[in-house]
Amino acid sequence: MSAPTKYVYSFAEGSRDMAALLGGKGAGLAEMTRLGLPVPPGFTVTTEACRVYLRTGQEPPELGVEAARALADLERAMGRKLGAPDDPLLLSVRSGARFSMPGMMETILDIGLNDDSVTGLAKASGQQRFAWDSYRRLVQMFGRTVMGVDGDLFEAAIAEHKAGRSTTDDHDLDAAELAAITDEFKEIIRRETGGDFPQDPVEQLTRAIRAVFESWNGERARVYRHREHIPDDLGTAVNVQAMVFGNLGADSGTGVAFTRDPATGARGRYGDYLPDAQGEDVVSGVRDAVPLAELGRLDPRSYDELGEHLHTLEAHYRDLCDVEFTVERGTLWILQTRVGKRTAEAAFRIAHDLREESVITADEALNRVDGAELTRLMFPRFDIRPTDVPIAHGVAASPGAAVGAVVFDSAEARRRAAAGEHTVLVRRETTPDDLPGMIAAEAILTSRGGKTSHAAVVARGMGKVCVCGAESLAIDPVARQFTTSSGVVVHEGDVVSVDGTAGTVHLGALPLTASDVGRSLETARGTGPLTEAVLQALSHADSVRRLGVRANADTPEDAERARALGAQGIGLCRTEHMFLGERRALVEAMILARDDTAREAALAALLPLQRADFAGILKAMDGLPVTIRLLDPPLHEFLPDRTELAVRLASAVHPDLHDRELLDAVERMHEQNPMLGLRGVRLGLAVPGLVAMQVRAIAEAVAERLGAGGEPCAEIMIPLVGTVEELRQARAEAERVLAAVADETGRELGLPIGTMIELPRAALTAGRIAEVADFFSFGTNDLTQTTWGLSRDDAEASFFPLYLEKGIFDVSPFETIDREGVGRLVEMGVEAGRAVNSRLQTGVCGEHGGDPQSIHFFHHAGLDYVSCSPFRIPAARLEAGRAALADTTGTSDSR
Repeated sequence: MSAPTKYVYSFAEGSRDMAALLGGKGAGLAEMTRLGLPVPPGFTVTTEACRVYLRTGQEPPELGVEAARALADLERAMGRKLGAPDDPLLLSVRSGARFSMPGMMETILDIGLNDDSVTGLAKASGQQRFAWDSYRRLVQMFGRTVMGVDGDLFEAAIAEHKAGRSTTDDHDLDAAELAAITDEFKEIIRRETGGDFPQDPVEQLTRAIRAVFESWNGERARVYRHREHIPDDLGTAVNVQAMVFGNLGADSGTGVAFTRDPATGARGRYGDYLPDAQGEDVVSGVRDAVPLAELGRLDPRSYDELGEHLHTLEAHYRDLCDVEFTVERGTLWILQTRVGKRTAEAAFRIAHDLREESVITADEALNRVDGAELTRLMFPRFDIRPTDVPIAHGVAASPGAAVGAVVFDSAEARRRAAAGEHTVLVRRETTPDDLPGMIAAEAILTSRGGKTSHAAVVARGMGKVCVCGAESLAIDPVARQFTTSSGVVVHEGDVVSVDGTAGTVHLGALPLTASDVGRSLETARGTGPLTEAVLQALSHADSVRRLGVRANADTPEDAERARALGAQGIGLCRTEHMFLGERRALVEAMILARDDTAREAALAALLPLQRADFAGILKAMDGLPVTIRLLDPPLHEFLPDRTELAVRLASAVHPDLHDRELLDAVERMHEQNPMLGLRGVRLGLAVPGLVAMQVRAIAEAVAERLGAGGEPCAEIMIPLVGTVEELRQARAEAERVLAAVADETGRELGLPIGTMIELPRAALTAGRIAEVADFFSFGTNDLTQTTWGLSRDDAEASFFPLYLEKGIFDVSPFETIDREGVGRLVEMGVEAGRAVNSRLQTGVCGEHGGDPQSIHFFHHAGLDYVSCSPFRIPAARLEAGRAALADTTGTSDSR
């Protein structure tokens, strides 16, 4: 008989290894308790209890008994009773999911206060104002979070009292005023809900735990989980903890500290401290905190003790730690620790530095960074000129450069983003309700808060540019404008540039320049701590990865850049891009040809141009493989638009004969679904001489490079094969041309000939196709379209957003490989192909070749290489290394 499920754990019973059950926060509290740090005692209600509640609508029957027992133990440890009328024990109730979701779920503080115990708290603390401020906070939090009252009603009431005192600071309200506000809050609750604020402390606790459970499925939590790809079925733990108070006067306060700078990764203590305040005041940003170092002046003993605890935690977790703390009348308490969220820049620097300090291994350092972060570091930055004077300065909370139209609320940010416009969300301070707008915007700008405010923490986690605490800005969300200290008024829709690295805001769109990381990657030389960290991570990734990384490149210039960024060849050279511009006329001549002679003349004119293209690319990639795809798209794409031609002919006084011939050709070649029509190998077999011309151009370019002393490694790829017989006939023609050029030039031209697997039938019959193929390259763009039976362009413009919102898709199958469907076809194709041809080379050249998650799949599927755009090559190299580590460590990310 199995042991009964346990739903409540005291902090002393847990550990960091129990994060799935206790949540990240609960596991951190347990671990700190084990380490002997000054943690206020408490207990954690498990994620399993939450899952039961969400599944059944009821708490597990055992939960009430276990929670009561844990509460009694807590009361004994503290020597006080919950909500006692003389010296009450008060509790905080906080969410704590497996993965950090800052501010997305609920917190209720000061549980246990009521009309009687508030008097006892006042007597025990000797502070009437403190007691009534705490009671006011509880009623406000409980009313909004547990009872569903619109939070704006409470804010409006307190704002009216502050206006009556001609102040904007809650601290200017005395005990009598706070008592009056508390009564007003209770009346608001009664009016809005028809019920009273509960006076029973146990009822408060029970309902608060239930409200935290329910907040797991709140809108902002669901939006955040979707963006961060956090599963919906994990549930949240609930942490119940004895309250300690930072709002007891000048010898008290609260803050957030980091063991290293989460924005840059620099060594040293960083954070914010707010004297005479509760923790929520720091995180919300409603009051401007002072730098953490100021605590050293205000309370040297607490500051030194905090430093010791920070050192202990970083040494224990071997990573950047984010720590929340409270000083209560000179006594330091640690309320939370977690491995801190960080910017991409900080991630690379911290991993590098910890490796250099021998705290972690090279493998662990590589697992602390990822390709998405590296890609962000390659984005351009502002090219600041001496004349570019900022209109505001603030805290550089999350680095990067962003340009956009100013918006003042989440709805407007989303509306403009949906229309394709870049925006900057401007708020006094952000709250969790602003999350949809923060996701939609390019940058976040606030006039309040610091590096630990909600805006800063969430922006860093999302990789968004953020400047906080730009105090000189007077933000008026009602008038939809803000005013700078110099009197400049910026209205909604005006364009600003936000520099999250420098912490500045500029009017208008500043010019961009290449990032230092991007330049260093092309030269393979570090220019500072960040670029050296990136290069070290890539070097280690290259040393451990099995998967090759090639580039999708169609010009010598792209090939050169790809090689500089570390490409090991070209996995996809698209020849259709070589038929555009001035050459389009030659393609038109081939299409309009009335006989073989005219068509051969057009092809002969294209031949030297194609040969020069290939020679340039082979030179740039000398010694590395270059996979050249023969013409793939339908020919109508090289002709003018049908409607445009018809209008031109109809409006012309003397219609042009060439236009008439073009229109006839367009109408003759019209297809209902051209992407599934005459294209790829079908086009090569249907248009005499087309394959021969392209193969001859490749062969002659190879011969030319051999004659110049080069080492060309061209590979010929035949697209859109659905049956082995198509490939057999196309290959026969290609081999005939290769043999002819070899005879003409006296050069050995044994070029590999393979195919692109981009149709489900090709994957299913890969064993047959491999009989005549030297290599497979999986074209996952079309393979996804044909497997799903949808058009990417049409789907993304119509129902994809709805599917993502409803959770039908976690992520677009065109961004990350659909492992169950498309991925299974890839695996089947590789397995069947290699069973027939053990030397078969396999790669992928669709957009998935540069996607970090997809690269891990391709590694485990046994492909030889991925191919992606030049810009994505460094990230692909990094992820290929991380994928290799996953084989030995069983994980691809230690965070």
